[in-house]
Amino acid sequence: MTYCLAVNVNKGMVFASDSRTNAGVDYVASHSKMRTFIFKGDRSVYVLTSGSLSTSQAVVNRIATDLEDPDAEFNLLKANHMHEIADYVGRLSQAQQAKHETAMKKSDISSESSFIVGGQIAGKECSIFHVYPQGNYIKASLETPYLQIGENKYGKPILDRVIALNTSLEDAARCALVSLDSTIRSNISVGPPIELAIHTNNDLDGPYQTIFNVNSPMYKSLQKQWNEGLKRAFKKLPRFEWEKPSS
Repeated sequence: MTYCLAVNVNKGMVFASDSRTNAGVDYVASHSKMRTFIFKGDRSVYVLTSGSLSTSQAVVNRIATDLEDPDAEFNLLKANHMHEIADYVGRLSQAQQAKHETAMKKSDISSESSFIVGGQIAGKECSIFHVYPQGNYIKASLETPYLQIGENKYGKPILDRVIALNTSLEDAARCALVSLDSTIRSNISVGPPIELAIHTNNDLDGPYQTIFNVNSPMYKSLQKQWNEGLKRAFKKLPRFEWEKPSS
């Protein structure tokens, strides 16, 4: 399993993903689930993946190959709007799933993959999309300016409570890290390293990108302070009537 999320606020976008691809009893594997395509001054595109690793890798490889092919019918540089790129990723995903459908069915392994596709084209607004295995997609709304794929239930509550359009990029990034950490604590199939990309609105020279592992000082401090803060808040919750001291 995996967990990836993207947040679109007034000041820009935040993308975050875990790196665990397998968590068996005696075998743990990791692989990057975030790919960035930066064309300085023109556009920045971010692709996050979950589901079948073979399908998602094939899609990302095809995106890269089409960029090198001057005769490609479509590629990231030919898009005028971000939704065209979301549609393109959906078509590639469907094609790869169809290619391996018979073999996958025989082995009882799903070939489905989900994607978060986001970015900005010069002169256009920042946008993020959830591309489903069926090839269709949705765009993040004004009311819910974030999207998740993979094991999303453990990390959703903090996003619901914190994220709004006027949330700062730094707070959105911290919230994304807490969301991922909450999921990692509750589900062994999600794990570090955590990849983080922060795209500032209209800055097309490349995002701030970093990777956090279990020993990264900032990540360890965030875990510690969040855990201690939750415990302090819990202890301040209202008391039941029978707990109150009698007068």
